[in-house]
Amino acid sequence: MHGNDAGHAAHTQHTHRAGDTGAEHAETEHTEAGRTEAERTKAEHGEAGGHVPVMLDRVLQILAPALDRPDPVLVDANLGLGGHAEALLAAHPSLHLIGIDRDPTAIERSAARLAPYSARITLVKAVSDELPAVLARAGRPRVDAALFDLGVSSPQLDEAERGFAYSYEAPLDMRMDPGQELTAERVVNTYSERDLTRILRHYGEERFAPRVASLITKERAREPITSTRRLAEIVRAAIPAATRRTGGNPAKRTFQALRIEVNGELAALERALPAALDALTLGGRVVVLAYHSLEDRLTKRVLAARVTEGGPPGLPVPRPEDLPRFRLVTRGAELPGEEEVARNPRAASARLRAAERIREPVDED
Repeated sequence: MHGNDAGHAAHTQHTHRAGDTGAEHAETEHTEAGRTEAERTKAEHGEAGGHVPVMLDRVLQILAPALDRPDPVLVDANLGLGGHAEALLAAHPSLHLIGIDRDPTAIERSAARLAPYSARITLVKAVSDELPAVLARAGRPRVDAALFDLGVSSPQLDEAERGFAYSYEAPLDMRMDPGQELTAERVVNTYSERDLTRILRHYGEERFAPRVASLITKERAREPITSTRRLAEIVRAAIPAATRRTGGNPAKRTFQALRIEVNGELAALERALPAALDALTLGGRVVVLAYHSLEDRLTKRVLAARVTEGGPPGLPVPRPEDLPRFRLVTRGAELPGEEEVARNPRAASARLRAAERIREPVDED
């Protein structure tokens, strides 16, 4: 589904993640301030935001103990525009960074941004769940830190032709990797009404999923749905008027659901995060920045499973192999401060969780 070439190595850079749904651009309507909703949201998530890395100070603080050692290695599993990567490379002069991103444009832009650190970076076009193979090819099967900055990047939102934002008239694409076959247009026009309902309910948490799916299937029978604008209008028509007046653009949940389906985002995270934990050295740390509840719940579940004792109940003393290998570094999910959100609205929906390896597997002791 991903269609990525994990062997394409280059330099690095980081993508700054846009907010809760990855489709926070609002409909093109003029506001009282005289700007369109699309312009306002682009200012929040794009140029005006300066592509500021989300919760950067906290990320640096959490990862510092794991990276304050000789020749540390960090894997950035969602490189994007390289904002976090750049700061980490500057803070740790002997750090080697392995950056992964499925978007070739992100790799290209990151390479340019991180050119001053070219001797200390390896950039690879790959999906995050290809992490074990990427590390093996890089000759670095174990790493001292891992970073997951999830979601969709600001450039992906701001470039209309990518089809992520419902504020633009654009093809229904939504592929993070333009080389893969599955697009949002194909999902919308070929999936059954039942499957569309399931996707909208599970990935978009859309309570009107059956109504939206039903209207999509009716409208596509008249004419294929090929543009973001038309899909947004269909969704708007399917949502009750009272609901449309609250909670932002009614299309945002549908666009989130389609994006997750097209890119297999949750499935990739469910494989990639355990792989990153397995790769951590003793004292190594992982940080995950999630931007909607689905990502955050999955992260919480994966980390919770690793910090819990295993083995049969009732043993007076836990067996060595049953002791937890990790501990949580954060208490629950940490949120950005009000000052950061005011400065960088894209950070508003961020949820940060972190864990540290405290024991090696028994067979490696």
